Amino acid sequence: MLIDVKNISKIYKNDSVETVALDGVSFQVQKGEFLAIMGPSGSGKSTLMHILGALDIPTYGEYILDGENVGKLNDDELADIRNQKIGFVFQAYNLLPRTSALKNVTVPMMYAGIPRGKREETARKFLTMVGLADRLGHAPNQLSGGQQQRVAIARALVMNPSILLADEPTGNIATQQAVEIMEIFQDLNNRGHTILMITHEPHIAQYAKRIIRIHDGKLDGDDHNGKQRKAKGS
Repeated sequence: MLIDVKNISKIYKNDSVETVALDGVSFQVQKGEFLAIMGPSGSGKSTLMHILGALDIPTYGEYILDGENVGKLNDDELADIRNQKIGFVFQAYNLLPRTSALKNVTVPMMYAGIPRGKREETARKFLTMVGLADRLGHAPNQLSGGQQQRVAIARALVMNPSILLADEPTGNIATQQAVEIMEIFQDLNNRGHTILMITHEPHIAQYAKRIIRIHDGKLDGDDHNGKQRKAKGS
């Protein structure tokens, strides 16, 4: 088992007011799954994403990633988990604006102390995998939204993370580019990558193999997706 979420609750306190963002959520994820987490605005899915990404810790309950209790780690250990075990893909891409696609993808490896030659070799490999072999020197403002998200996916993969965590990955791109991005995720999952994707869009969730639904901070459904969309040519 790769992920074990055990009765997680998250409570935010402001003076005397308590807001329950998550309330006793439990589920498990096996290595190689493609899981979509769905829910309306305010449902708690973003809070859950922050906990799964080691960006926050639960108030109660346990989050076990790769056998490690994330809630018991200090700030430095959490930073190591984020850099080494979790690949992030955000809706807003989060690319360095005046930096080439190649250099953007090397950033996590730079923080890990990997030599420059190895960094660039690995970055080329993953940019080629996502179809950007001819865009290595392009800055984000020279790329379409879909191409920028491909750079972000390549960057997320270079440390060989245990999980790929995608937060509304198609939210800022056109429909056809969104289809292409989801086909990349399906291909990565077929290669053995574990993917957790936050989305509020049912047609995007259909690309996953399993859908968890969150509502009012509680687990409201956990279904294996028999209607999974097929990538072109599959």
